[in-house]
Amino acid sequence: MDVLQQPRNDAPARMAPLAKLPVFWALEGQRVVVAGGSDATAWKAELLAACGAQVHVYSDELSDTFQKLISRGTDHPQGCFVHHDALWTTGAFTGATLAIGDCEDDAEAQAFFDAARAAGVPVNVIDKPAFCQFQFGSIVNRSPVVVSISTDGAAPILAQAIRRKIETLLPLSLKGWAEMAQRVRERVNDRLAVGPQRRAFWERFVDRAFQTPADAESEAVLLDEAAHVATSAQEQGRVTLAGAGPGNAELLTLKAVRALQAADVILFDDLVSDEVLELSRREAKRMLVGKRGGRESCRQEDINSMMLTLAKAGKHVVRLKSGDPMIFGRAGEEIACLEKAGIAVDVVPGITAASAMASQLGISLTHRDHAQSVRFVTGHSRKGTLPDNLEWTSLADPKTTTIYYMAGRTAGELAKRLVAAGLPPDTPTAIVQSLTRKDERRWSGSLSKLGEAMCNIGFDQPVLIGVGAVFQSETKAADLQVALP
Repeated sequence: MDVLQQPRNDAPARMAPLAKLPVFWALEGQRVVVAGGSDATAWKAELLAACGAQVHVYSDELSDTFQKLISRGTDHPQGCFVHHDALWTTGAFTGATLAIGDCEDDAEAQAFFDAARAAGVPVNVIDKPAFCQFQFGSIVNRSPVVVSISTDGAAPILAQAIRRKIETLLPLSLKGWAEMAQRVRERVNDRLAVGPQRRAFWERFVDRAFQTPADAESEAVLLDEAAHVATSAQEQGRVTLAGAGPGNAELLTLKAVRALQAADVILFDDLVSDEVLELSRREAKRMLVGKRGGRESCRQEDINSMMLTLAKAGKHVVRLKSGDPMIFGRAGEEIACLEKAGIAVDVVPGITAASAMASQLGISLTHRDHAQSVRFVTGHSRKGTLPDNLEWTSLADPKTTTIYYMAGRTAGELAKRLVAAGLPPDTPTAIVQSLTRKDERRWSGSLSKLGEAMCNIGFDQPVLIGVGAVFQSETKAADLQVALP
C-alpha cells in the first residue's frame, strides 16, 4: 500500500511553557498555619479544612465570618480548626505542611515569609505575589474530581469566568461516578490487562459518566463488564468520524474533543488546524492523510485500508475531517467500507463551513425577504473542473442562496455558467478565505467580478463562495472588502 507520509504533527505535541506547575496536595490530618482573622483568611481556612487539614489559626481578632466558620466546624472527618488567640510566632511553624498569612504591609509579609521558609514550610501571603511560593486557583468542586484554574495572578476575574464556564460543562452527577471509580478501580484493574483492555473499559466508563447519573446498580454493572472484558478475546477497535469544524478550536463540539482525547490514532485532513489537533490525547499517533486540490494526496482507497488495518489491530481510530464529516467529506464511502468489514463506526458532527460563514458575516442564509432555500454545492469534480452534472438553470434561481465548497480554482468558470443560465451579473457574491482562522480574508462584490477577485485572493488557502441576494441585504459591502494585491 502506497501511503503518503507527512511530517506535520506526526509526533506527540511537546508541553508548552507553564507559568506555574499545577500540583494537588494531600492535606488529610496535616497541620497548616493560618495567620490573620480576616474574611479573606477565613475563605482559605475553610478550603484547607475541607481538604482534611488541621487548621491552626493565629489571630487575636476574628471577623464575624471567621468566628461563625470556626463555630460551625467542617464536614471533613479529619479537618478541624484550632484557634490560638494570639499572633503567630516562629514556633507556630513547627511540624506545619503549609503556611498562609494575611499581612497588612510588606514588612510584616517579609517577616512571615522568611520565618516560614526558615522552617522549611511552603508559604503564601494573601494578595502579595512577591511573598508566595504557591498560589490558590479558582476551583470547580466535583470531588474527588477537582479542577483548579490559575492565571498566574494576571487576571483573577478571568479565572472566575473560566470556572463558571467549566461548572456548566461538568454535571453534578460526575461526583458520584468519580467516587464509584475510586471504589472499584483496584478490583477492575486486577481483572484487566494493562493497555488496550483497561483503556477501552475506562473510556466506556467516561461515556456513561457524562451521559447518565449513577444509580444503585451502576457499580455491579461496571464490575460485570470488567469480568466480561477480561475473559473475551482482544477487542476489535473502532472508528470515529469526527467533524473538526471550520478551523477555530472553539467551534469544536464537546463530543469531538472527547473523541480526540480517547484516540489511539488520528487520521486528519490537511485543512484541520493545529489548534484543533492540540486538543487531542498526547499519546495518540497523528497521521496526515489530507486531500487538497493541486497537491499530492492520499488516495481514498489507502485511507480506507489504513482505518481497517488499525481498527482490526484493536485501535480507536479518529478520522478527523474539516467541517462536518457528512458534507462533502466522502464519509459515506468510509462508513460503507468499515461496516462491510464489521468495524463499529461512530459519527460526531461538526460545524460545516457554510454555517460558519453565515455566522462570521452576520448573514441569515435563508432571510425571508430574499431566499426561500439554501443549497450546498461542490465546486469541483475529481478532474479538478466543475462537475458535469450540475443543473445550471436550477442554480441560477435568484430566490435561493447557494454556497459553493471547494470552488476557488473554478470560480471564474462558475460565474460565467451562472450568468449564462440567467443569473444577473450584479448578483451579490461573497468570498471568505481561511474561514474563522487568524488569517481570514473576505471579499464581496458582483458575480461578474468573482473570477478576478479569486485570482487576486489566491488559491493557496481554502475558500468558500456564497452567491445570492442575502449577501447584499444582510452585510454592508464595505465590511467585507479587503485590500487585494
